[in-house]
Amino acid sequence: MRTNRPAARSAAPLSPTRPAPLHRGLRSRRSPATAGTSRGRPRDPSIDREVVTAVLKTLHDGGYRAVTLDGIARKVKRARTSLYRRWPSKRHLVAYAVLSEMGASPAADTGTLRGDLRAAVGTLFRAFGGPLRQALPGLVADMAHDLELAETFRHEVLDARRKSMRAAFARAEARGEARGNLELELLLDMLTGPFYYRVLFGHAPISRRLAFDVVEYVLRIARHD
Repeated sequence: MRTNRPAARSAAPLSPTRPAPLHRGLRSRRSPATAGTSRGRPRDPSIDREVVTAVLKTLHDGGYRAVTLDGIARKVKRARTSLYRRWPSKRHLVAYAVLSEMGASPAADTGTLRGDLRAAVGTLFRAFGGPLRQALPGLVADMAHDLELAETFRHEVLDARRKSMRAAFARAEARGEARGNLELELLLDMLTGPFYYRVLFGHAPISRRLAFDVVEYVLRIARHD
């Protein structure tokens, strides 16, 4: 008896409207705060700390070019696959290490703008009092020649931190502590710039007095007359 067979379906054409990304997820990638999240075993904070320490030391000793995922895996005595699962490239790994030292949300909601800004500059004071102080100059030099590294650093580190500080000024405006017509990006540069400048040029110390004075000068500009 003859059996009727359904007609074979033709393969759907590949869509020409979705080109492959030029770089692997510069905008769609996971941030350092979530890059280590996996569906398998829970993260071990001690491993993350070992990795961050190894990355910062390598940046200090040999610069960005000296950092490799394989090399860091050997330093911390872990399987390289465990690092690749957490950080898809060394740019992500370096950004994670820097953000781990500095914090992604520096401006904690303390209830006052002064308290929020002191919390924010406090993260820089502590970070640049540690190994990041020695690692930053070499990292910045490498960023001048590596556009992907510079983009990753801006997106993963600076953008996250500045978003937190913008939120602090928004809260202050809602409470009536700060004016609403501020040049906010300039204020954020004034708040954080002295720390980076002193680390890079070494002409003056990073001190608690600096952290205090920077906040007070910014408050004079931000608050109502």
